[in-house]
Amino acid sequence: MSTIVQSICFILFVGGCSYIAFRGFRFVYRNIKLGRKEDLTDQPGERLKTVLLIALGQKKMFKRPIAALLHLVIYVSFVITQIELIEIFIDGIFGTHRIIYNAWEHIPALRGLYVFAINMIEVLSLLTFIVTVAFLWRRDLLKLPRFNMPELKGWPNLDAHIILVLEMFLITNIFIMNSFDMAAAHGKYGFWLSGMLGQNWEGLNEGLIEVFEKIGWWGHLAGVMAFLMYLAYSKHLHIILAFFNTYFSRLTPKGYLPNMPEVTREVKLMLDPNAAVEPIAADAPTKFGAKDIFDLSWKNLLDAYTCTECGRCTAQCPANLTGKLLSPRKIMMDVRDRMEEVGSIMDANKGVWQDDGKTLIENGYISVEELRACTTCNACVEECPVNISPLDIIMQLRRSLIMEDSNSPNEWNGMFANLENNGAPWQFSPQDRLNWEKE
Repeated sequence: MSTIVQSICFILFVGGCSYIAFRGFRFVYRNIKLGRKEDLTDQPGERLKTVLLIALGQKKMFKRPIAALLHLVIYVSFVITQIELIEIFIDGIFGTHRIIYNAWEHIPALRGLYVFAINMIEVLSLLTFIVTVAFLWRRDLLKLPRFNMPELKGWPNLDAHIILVLEMFLITNIFIMNSFDMAAAHGKYGFWLSGMLGQNWEGLNEGLIEVFEKIGWWGHLAGVMAFLMYLAYSKHLHIILAFFNTYFSRLTPKGYLPNMPEVTREVKLMLDPNAAVEPIAADAPTKFGAKDIFDLSWKNLLDAYTCTECGRCTAQCPANLTGKLLSPRKIMMDVRDRMEEVGSIMDANKGVWQDDGKTLIENGYISVEELRACTTCNACVEECPVNISPLDIIMQLRRSLIMEDSNSPNEWNGMFANLENNGAPWQFSPQDRLNWEKE
């Protein structure tokens, strides 16, 4: 293949794949924007610190050290291998070969740094291959409970396996590319692992060696572009969105549950007609709580797309551990699925939403039983590695059930009546509150 033809093929291939990936990312961005507005731009310094600790430093991952170390290997490998990918892109556009290595021919220190970087990439790639096998073993043979729950059946399970197999494909092609390149160059690049492999190919015909090197080069590129196109449809979108999600974390104290100002105002007036309250806002809500994704904030929807379905939230949920139907992970997956459904309907109608008569509550998504099972303990929020809050979504949906649909258990109704009539959850007059002192 001539240099010009290879460059044209490369540009067309990468350009076409990038356009398909862009359309997928645009679909996700549009869906997130369907949520209501929420201002999370205060304290930029604290937010940047959260990104560095949680997203980049993976601080919360290390609550489970073994899983964290396995994930760290893949994470570091993903970052470091971009060095070789940059060279592949430059070589593809200009029709060169190992342009960075050759450009530093007269600068031994920089060339040595390049060789060291490639060797690190190969070591990390080998470790990543082993870790990927370990992840498959944990899912399919060891069958960890959090990876074998009802919400992961079907597509979620297939999605996880596609990514793991794709990782193995990428790594295999890295070693095919480098080892046959080492064989063609008779080991001059100084790559350790691929050099040992390359010794087995040096006896082959030079033309055949070049063909296999190209197979590895194009195979790795194809794997990278396939991953890029697939990303917008996979739970692995978190590798990008985790940084945004942690930056826009809610910085309120743990355990804080936000009140609706309109409700707080009415409660204050009920308890004290002379209370100083804010006037009713001109843009007061026409509904209370949330029924569908349009009623949730854009941050709630970003949370749903950032979820990697690791199941740590569900594994720590006391409701789930005691046999209740609630799974915080399923809540996030249901919100994401509903967004995808709404987005597809809008795309079919040229960007215009046509009510399909469904909401997030019931309709095959989140059941009333799930919402009522939540104890608001914040265990799911504390456990999430990227600061997702299933609890915030649960509370908004539950508010809609109670305040919009009057759908609450009889036990709760009694408490609500006491609050309304007596100003307290208990069934006695406010005048009798201090009677306990007489005893």
